[in-house]
Amino acid sequence: MLVQTYETIRLERASHNEGIVIITLDRPEAMNAMNTKMAIELIEAFQELKYDDKVRVVVLTSSGTKSFCVGADLKERNGMSKKDWKKQHDYFEEVTESIREFPFPVIAAINGYALGGGLEISLSCDIRTAAEHAEMGLPEAKLGLIPGIGGSQLLSRILPIGIAKEMLYTGKRISAEEGKQWGLINAVFTAETLLEGTINLAENIAKNAPLSLQSLKKAVNKGTETDLATGLAFELEAYYRCANSEDRLEGIYAFNEKRKPEWKGK
Repeated sequence: MLVQTYETIRLERASHNEGIVIITLDRPEAMNAMNTKMAIELIEAFQELKYDDKVRVVVLTSSGTKSFCVGADLKERNGMSKKDWKKQHDYFEEVTESIREFPFPVIAAINGYALGGGLEISLSCDIRTAAEHAEMGLPEAKLGLIPGIGGSQLLSRILPIGIAKEMLYTGKRISAEEGKQWGLINAVFTAETLLEGTINLAENIAKNAPLSLQSLKKAVNKGTETDLATGLAFELEAYYRCANSEDRLEGIYAFNEKRKPEWKGK
């Protein structure tokens, strides 16, 4: 088990795979809204996990079945000065950046409402699963705002541009099944099986070579932000990093010897 304790989140390793870490947003009384304390703790958690040699996949979920995260805690923001608001928003930006820049895959298991900043957090993850009853949306235009921690940019990179713009312009919510049809959600489960199904997906990822996982995330993320020629250069750089690794040889030996590979991460 992980020994670090927090007030607004929980960390634990999957019971039968220590390479999978589950981070649970734990403010069910506030619909798992993100306050300053939660933001700081999420930043600290991803920073610590980045240096944990055992970690291969992080699953990000939340307490209860009503809400994944409904964005910023507006009660905390009530009466905030502009200076404090900006300081808090800097933390929120750092949360999504920490997820995007985390070296290994992060999967969001959305078990309820993912609205505003809550959806932006899940968009920062590599993969998203959802419970059947989950609803997602970016309602900022209804409040005189626009998404501020990546929503407009990430949504339009995942969905067809017309669908993304419709969601952003109208602020409407979509269901988990609609999200799956459009490619926003990878898999839909019942509320009871969401975490189990997501951990099964994480296990299929975690069994592969750690250098391959790191290199794939970096190559895909960087490559999709640039032109094809530059993206191919990123891929080739990552390819040779893996090709010259001890794990590549181990993968070949294990395949020929019909056994599971014993990865060293180097």
